[in-house]
Amino acid sequence: MNSPATIRVLLTEDVISDAELEVRELKRAGLRVTHLITDTEQSFTAALRDFAPDVILSDFSMPAFDGMSALALARELRPETPFIFVSGTIGEEYAIRALKNGATDYVLKTNLVRLPAAVERALADARQRHRLARLSRIRDIASAVNSALVRLRERGALFGEFCRIAAARGGFVLARIVELGRDGVARIAATTESDRTLFQQMVDSYNRDPQHAESLLAEALRSGQQVVANDIANDPRVKNREALTRDGNYALALLPLRVGDRVAGMVTLRAREAAFFDQEELSLLSEMVSNISFALELMEKQEQVSYLALYDSLTGLPNRTLFHDRLTQAVQAAGKRKLALLLVDLERFKAINDAFGQSVGDLVLKAVGERLRGAMGDINRVARLGSNLYAAMLLGIDNAEEVARRIEQTAIFAQPFDVDGREVRLSAKTGIAVYPDDGGDADTLFRNAEAALKRAKETGERYLFYAPQINARVSEQVDLEHRLRKAVEQGELFAHYQPKVDMASRAIIGVEALMRWHGPDGVFVSPVRFVPVLEQTGLIVEAGQQMLTAASRLYRQWQEKGLKAPRIAVNVSAVQLRRKSFVEDVMKALDGAGGTASGVDLEVTESLLMSDVDESIRKLRALRDAGLRIALDDFGTGYSSLAYLSRLPLDALKIDRSFVHGMTEHADGTSIITAIISLAQALRLKVIAEGVETEPQAQLLRLLRSDQAQGYLFSPPVPAEKVETLL
Repeated sequence: MNSPATIRVLLTEDVISDAELEVRELKRAGLRVTHLITDTEQSFTAALRDFAPDVILSDFSMPAFDGMSALALARELRPETPFIFVSGTIGEEYAIRALKNGATDYVLKTNLVRLPAAVERALADARQRHRLARLSRIRDIASAVNSALVRLRERGALFGEFCRIAAARGGFVLARIVELGRDGVARIAATTESDRTLFQQMVDSYNRDPQHAESLLAEALRSGQQVVANDIANDPRVKNREALTRDGNYALALLPLRVGDRVAGMVTLRAREAAFFDQEELSLLSEMVSNISFALELMEKQEQVSYLALYDSLTGLPNRTLFHDRLTQAVQAAGKRKLALLLVDLERFKAINDAFGQSVGDLVLKAVGERLRGAMGDINRVARLGSNLYAAMLLGIDNAEEVARRIEQTAIFAQPFDVDGREVRLSAKTGIAVYPDDGGDADTLFRNAEAALKRAKETGERYLFYAPQINARVSEQVDLEHRLRKAVEQGELFAHYQPKVDMASRAIIGVEALMRWHGPDGVFVSPVRFVPVLEQTGLIVEAGQQMLTAASRLYRQWQEKGLKAPRIAVNVSAVQLRRKSFVEDVMKALDGAGGTASGVDLEVTESLLMSDVDESIRKLRALRDAGLRIALDDFGTGYSSLAYLSRLPLDALKIDRSFVHGMTEHADGTSIITAIISLAQALRLKVIAEGVETEPQAQLLRLLRSDQAQGYLFSPPVPAEKVETLL
C-alpha cells in the first residue's frame, strides 16, 4: 500500500466537471490526492493494473460503462481496494444491490461534503483488513514452521523448509538465512533467490572485515539486534535500493537467530509493500525466529552429546567406540589386502603431569594427537583410547616390513614437542597386529595388538609385532634399510660391469653396469637382497642417479685414456620411470650430455613398460631423441603386445637367460629364441642374449643370428679396472 500522505484516486466519469468537483471536495477537506479518470471498460481495467489506486470512485450513470460492471471488475482485479459510489441518479434498490456485491459506500452528488469522510473511513477499513490478512499469513507461516521444527532434525533441511514456507505461504518476495559459525565466518545457509552472486559478495565483504563492512547484514550481525527498513526506496542504509525496488522489494527485516548468548545467524525477509513490518508483525516474526533459535540450540546440544559419545573431548580424535567401528569397516573392505592396527602408549607420561601440571599434560596429549593425525593423513585412522594410549591403522599394506618402514619414516617422536613454550621430549611403545595374519576381526586385532604392546613394554623394544617370527624378520629388514640409507647417502654403492660381445668377432662392444654393495662389515651383499629394499624405500631414485653419473664419468675416463670405450648400459627401475621428472632426472645425472657424449644406454624391463605404456613411450622417446639407446630387458617374460612393441622407441631386445639356459637341451627353447630373433629383425632391432655360460649355447646363438651376447662364458661382472684390461 502507498504512503497515507497521498491518496491515489481512480474515478469512472463521463463528465469531466463532475470528476473535478469530487477531487476538489477531497482536497478542500485537506486530503492530498493524485487521481486518474477513466470512462471505458478498457481504460478502467488498465488503470486497475497500472495505476494501483487506493480508492475507486465510480458514477453509476455512465452510458458507456455501467457502474455494476466496474464494481465486478474491481472486485476481481483489486478485491481489497475500497469502491465508493458517487452518483446523483442511483436508485435505492440499485445501491443496496451494489453494496451487497462488495461496494464500500455510496455518496450522492447532492451531498459531496461527506465524501472525504467516506474515503478516509474506507481507507482505514481497507488498511485494517489488509493488516489482519498479513497477520493471518504470518501466523500461518509460524504454524507451518513449528510443524517443520518437530519434523526436521537436520539444520540445512530446516533452513531450506523455512525459506520455502515464507515465500510460498507468506508471500514474501525473498526469504534467506545466513548462518554465523563459531569462528565468526558467515555463509548463506538457505535462500529463495535464484542468483545469489550479489548477496554472496556482501557476505564475503563481511567475512573480510566484520567490523567495517557496510551493509544492513553487517550491522545486524554486529549488533545482534533486529534491523528493519520499511521504506527501501528512500532508505540510505540500503545500498542497492534501486535494484531491489525494481524487483518489487519495498520493505525488509533482518531478525537474529540466537543460540545461547551468541548470534548464530540472521533471517532476512523482504515484502512487496512499504511499511509492511509494523510492531505486531515484527512481534509474531520474532517469536517464530525464536522458535527456530530454540530448535538450533537443541540440535547443537544433541550434536554435542553425539560428539562426546564418539570423540575424545580433549584431542578431538575418535574414541575407542568410533575407532572400533571404523576398524571393523576397514577389515570388511580390506578383502585380500592387509592392514595393521597400531597401539601407541606414551612412556613416563605421569612424570610430565607431576613436573608441569595437568594443564601442560593436556597440551602434550593434544600435540601427540595432532602429530599422529598428520602422520596418518586421515582423522578416521587414528584415535585416543585412554589417558596416554592412542591407536592408528595402516591400510593397503603388503607386508609387515612395510609397516615397520612407515613407522621409521614418520618418526613421530623423533622431534621434541613445543608445548606452552617448553620443549618436551617423548617416547612410546607400540604393539602391532596385522590383518588377516593376527586376526580376522576388530576384537581379535585389538586383543593381539595389546599383547604385542605389553611385550614391547617388557622387552624395551620401541615396537613389536604380535607374531614373534615377524619381529625377527622385520628387525633384520629395518637394520638393512638403515645401512642402505647410510650407504646411499655416503655414496658406498658401486658398479661391476659385464661385457657384451659381438657374436661374430667376440669383441667387446658394450658393458652392462650392475649395482654392487659391501656392507659395513665388508661382506658382499647380494643385489637380490638389497635392490628390492632400495625400490621399496624409494632410495633407488638416488642410487639410480649415482649409477648413471658414474657410468657417464667412466665412459669419459676410458676415452681420455685412448681406449675404444664401449657404451655402458644402466638398468632403470619402476620407481624411477614412474616419476614425472624421469627424463629431467636422467639428463641431470648425465650432466645434460646425450648421445655418444654420455656413452650411456638404458635398459628397461618388459613388465615395467606395460604398467603405463603411453607415458613410458613419451618419456623414452624424449631420451632417445637426446641420443640415448634403449634396450628392452628380459624380453619374453612379460606380457607386451606386438602392437605396443612396434611403438616403443627401442634399439635392442635382450633375450631372458631362462630361454638361453636350456636351449641346447630342449627344442622348445630354441624355437622361442628363433621366434624372438625373427621378430627383432622384423622390427630392425639388435638382439642380445643374456646368461650365456657354455660354448654350445654361444655357437647355437651365432647360427640363429643373435647379434650380441653376455654371460659368464665371456666374463662375469668385474670392476672397471678389469674391463680396461679386457679392452
